[in-house]
Amino acid sequence: MHHTSLIATIVAGLGLAFIFGTLAQRVRLSPLVGYLVAGILIGPFTPGYVADQELAPQLAEIGVILLMFGVGLHFSLADLLAVRAIAIPGAVGQMVIATGLGMGLAWLLGWPMGGGLVFGLALSVASTVVLLRALQERRLVETEKGRIAVGWLIVEDLAMVLALVLLPAVAGLLGGKADGGAAPVAPGGLAAWLNPQSVWAVLGLTLLKLVGFVAAMLVVGRRVIPWILHYVAHTGSRELFRLSVLAIALGCAFGSAELFGVSFALGAFFAGMILAESPLSHQAAQETLPLRDAFAVLFFVSVGMLFDPSILIRQPGPVLATLGIIVIGKSLAALAIVRAFGHPLSTALTISASLAQIGEFSFILATLGISLGLLPEAGRDLVLAGALLSIILNPLVFAAIDRWGAPRTEGGPLPRAASDDLESEAPILPRTALVGHTVLVGHGRVGSLVARSLRDAGTPFLVIEERDGAVERLRRDGMEVIAGSAGQPGLLDAANLGSARWLISAIPNPFEASNLIEAGRAANPNLRIVARAHSDAEVEHLRRYGADYIVVGEREIARGMAAYVSGAIGDDDMPAPSALPARPEEPASREEPSTLRELDTPDTPARSDDPVVADTGR
Repeated sequence: MHHTSLIATIVAGLGLAFIFGTLAQRVRLSPLVGYLVAGILIGPFTPGYVADQELAPQLAEIGVILLMFGVGLHFSLADLLAVRAIAIPGAVGQMVIATGLGMGLAWLLGWPMGGGLVFGLALSVASTVVLLRALQERRLVETEKGRIAVGWLIVEDLAMVLALVLLPAVAGLLGGKADGGAAPVAPGGLAAWLNPQSVWAVLGLTLLKLVGFVAAMLVVGRRVIPWILHYVAHTGSRELFRLSVLAIALGCAFGSAELFGVSFALGAFFAGMILAESPLSHQAAQETLPLRDAFAVLFFVSVGMLFDPSILIRQPGPVLATLGIIVIGKSLAALAIVRAFGHPLSTALTISASLAQIGEFSFILATLGISLGLLPEAGRDLVLAGALLSIILNPLVFAAIDRWGAPRTEGGPLPRAASDDLESEAPILPRTALVGHTVLVGHGRVGSLVARSLRDAGTPFLVIEERDGAVERLRRDGMEVIAGSAGQPGLLDAANLGSARWLISAIPNPFEASNLIEAGRAANPNLRIVARAHSDAEVEHLRRYGADYIVVGEREIARGMAAYVSGAIGDDDMPAPSALPARPEEPASREEPSTLRELDTPDTPARSDDPVVADTGR
């Protein structure tokens, strides 16, 4: 049977990524390492099957588009403008420093100035996929740290768009091929720089395109994109809704690149940011999640395919120097800039770790530099080696910061809200005075209903929540809240879990919940632990880690519906279907449960006093 290159590339890429990603997870490494190894194995520099070298990066680009679209769905223009004071000067300053370091290494290697400039620029810009993956794994995208990092990334993307457009125009002045094909042009002084065909006209046209892109997205996108989604939603077809989301994400990215010359990632981000103003944004994000993750994996596979392992033997010194610029030089520059703007050390460390890698834009710039006769082939090899090694090391950098780098006290690192205005020498985070209380982790759609029930019942409780907006609302409402992720060392101690009676995990991620449950059980063996799940497999997983009561959303919805119908049969006053509660987050009864009862097994038959919690996501 004949297999097309597309099918073979997808099967080989995803299949090997799954195998080696699982092995990496088994030995406590990031799955990204496994994805990169899978790419090396199907690349041209290792024996055996070689995947399509042109097709794989295009598939990976789809992952970048969907990833940036998803990030845009959690952003707003106000969020972006709120961090401009640090993102713009920070990104520009860090790029200047990293470019200077790269040019210095190029000079030591004997490369011309033009090659050094391209090499330095390639080392100065971080990978979109790696940065966002790191933030999402730590649930930092919607925090102040995440907003600064994403804003920083957007500024870098805009700067790289300008660089990619202007580089062919100035290649002749830098000793390369003018417009990618003409003979080298000697520097001609001020007259050459004032040539409207070489610099200023190109720069003006590029800026005009960028302004047009932003205007089109803000003016047209605010009207057209939400209208399309609302129209499709009213058809009642989930298939069409999912298709419309993908069409909008991919179409906006491609159209922005073709019409305005911006990157796919930037076009997708703005499309998502515009759509974030729609009440359907949460559902749109959920619909793109499976494809987003699958194609994001192909990005790392495609990076591995470009890597030639022999360079580690042929040029170990330059490889280590390149890696040092990416991981150490860029990180220290970002750290100093963020601290200089008055942000706390924890924020500075997170931003510097996020930027300690390079990726897709670096490859594009290096390829363009070679085509223009500016960058030698060795430069591209060093860029690829630096990219792969920095991506492998990036999770380790974050792990080191999580363990040693955060501001620490005797009870562990301070939560973000407590450390924003304090130095690392801040006093110990005091424990809550509550005893025999309930600790609720997560205050989303499910957690907020639980909190309301506990508050109405007069049960003493506190909330652990990491989203800035939710934390502020809880404090305004007079609730006791600890800002941060439950996985951060010290937060569970601050919640006085050893003296608590209940631990309620309202977070939807089963792996994060299992870590929380394990830590809670270790802190207090007598703790009663309640968790949520989406499937029987998740129930078994959470039960193994020590959960006492596990609520399966679909099962509890069915019980609530059946109980309502059973109680209403024979009742002449049964309301018409249109009078039933329409919003899924509203309880079926106004009498909310005041206690949470233990369920011996997940298959225990429903009791009339079982609480019904609708699983609608956080």
